[in-house]
Amino acid sequence: MHKNNNLAEILALAPVVPVMVINNIKHAVPMAKALVEGGLKTLEITLRTDCALEAVRRIVGEVEGGIVGVGTVNDPAQLQAAHSAGAQFAVSPGTTDELLAAADDIALPYLPGVATPSEAMKLRSRGYRYLKLFPAEAVGGKALLKSIGDPLPDLKFCPTGGIKVTTAPEYLALANVICVGGSWMLPSELVGKGNWEAIKQLAAEAAGLR
Repeated sequence: MHKNNNLAEILALAPVVPVMVINNIKHAVPMAKALVEGGLKTLEITLRTDCALEAVRRIVGEVEGGIVGVGTVNDPAQLQAAHSAGAQFAVSPGTTDELLAAADDIALPYLPGVATPSEAMKLRSRGYRYLKLFPAEAVGGKALLKSIGDPLPDLKFCPTGGIKVTTAPEYLALANVICVGGSWMLPSELVGKGNWEAIKQLAAEAAGLR
């Protein structure tokens, strides 16, 4: 079995994968605990901030029940860094031949991003069955996923990008969607105030969407 297929268990843990942009390392552990306690156990920490990898290390070490992944992986060095930090999966917005080659060598389940049927078919030919559709809303969203469901029936998607709590259920109703990615349960106002109880409630609502 291709190691990308190991993602099935990780992505099926909850209907929503929270996309975490951590600007303050002090927020990492309490934010992750709030999400996991709310029922969102699969976490994606983006490499958009300087403290992202340190956040991965802390959450892996201190948050019981969380499955920690690294997002915004754009090159082989970042994939290796994610693996070294203890991440349990990696996600990229798109993909390159260099990244795919690195993913073959690094023992880390990898969710590559696609925006077109051709990209999906290329990854399918390499054994990938789980893909991230990104940026979902901008490239056609639900209509695109419905359209490629019949010709590519063995592919499952985690659409991410522009999805809100109001539109997530429509995505989750599609047969080829295993989960969605989003950050609406982490509004900057609540994160800034450290209102983890409110974030836990928003996470619980997201966990109940399917």
